[in-house]
Amino acid sequence: MNDDIIRLERNGAIATLIINNPQKRNAMNLDAWRRLGEVAAELEADDDLRCVLVTGMGDHFAAGADISEFPEKRMSAAQAEIYGKVVADALHAFSNLKHPTIAVIRGACTGGGFEIACCCDMRLAAEGSRFGIPINRLGHAFAYPEMAAAMVVVPPAVIMELLLEGRILETDEAYAKGLVTRVVPADQLDDEAETVAWRVAQGAPLAARGSKKILRRLLRPEPITPEELKSSYDLCDSEDYKEGVRAFLAKEKPAFTAR
Repeated sequence: MNDDIIRLERNGAIATLIINNPQKRNAMNLDAWRRLGEVAAELEADDDLRCVLVTGMGDHFAAGADISEFPEKRMSAAQAEIYGKVVADALHAFSNLKHPTIAVIRGACTGGGFEIACCCDMRLAAEGSRFGIPINRLGHAFAYPEMAAAMVVVPPAVIMELLLEGRILETDEAYAKGLVTRVVPADQLDDEAETVAWRVAQGAPLAARGSKKILRRLLRPEPITPEELKSSYDLCDSEDYKEGVRAFLAKEKPAFTAR
């Protein structure tokens, strides 16, 4: 396996995950999906992290699956089930990452790339980016785990529009339909991503992780239990909460320690 197909860089409390297959517009092959799940586990175990940026090498975020390997690895229902399990595991691990995640999008963000972006908490897009799920051209439907990942962000009616038409949306329409959080000029994307990441990193990490956990739980249909409701106040016993209140009253900048 080529570990470099998913690169990980670190700048203090901020990590940058880079999809690194620029010769194919960062298309995701099976090794890339496996590595994405492994990297997600590495990031989950790193308590010093405060934010994760996700982007693609070069001019594109990720243009879906690497179809060139399908004749060998995904040409029957049995093969597709095995392949799909790897994809589902990677999406699940990444969407449930405890750290805040920000997709930094330029160029193509389609198919599997779009699914990865939907697993992130925020999506910053450069003007001129393109979004879609054109799998109707392959004669295949969106699998359950992949559609579930998209539905966290995209309304069902919009998902069906994308799937049935196979149309690629320009940035303005994607923003209007709620697919992206923010659109910025292409030459300002990296600066904006860095600014947002540091802003996130300066907040209380336990609060960010708690907010992600509560939101993900609310997306499930089962009623919130009394124990879950009680646990949503647990952070008031943390050192970070005490520090936040102290710093606010003292008009000082808080020093959070994730404890």
